Amino acid sequence: MSWHDYKRSLALSEAPFYALIMAAMRQADVWNQAALRNMYPDIWRELQIRIKAPGGYLKGETPTPEK
Repeated sequence: MSWHDYKRSLALSEAPFYALIMAAMRQADVWNQAALRNMYPDIWRELQIRIKAPGGYLKGETPTPEK
């Protein structure tokens, strides 16, 4: 880690926890992604489903405007 990583973390501190984990899973190298998958298997499964779903919406979810 670096000072830059720390400063970026401050900018991200308002993001919801699950959003941060999903973002980390998307950006992680193979080893870190495997660690995250093992720690958060439910989040990993949902991320994979949402990646394939149109617009990321699951069946029964209503599209809403982003803030």
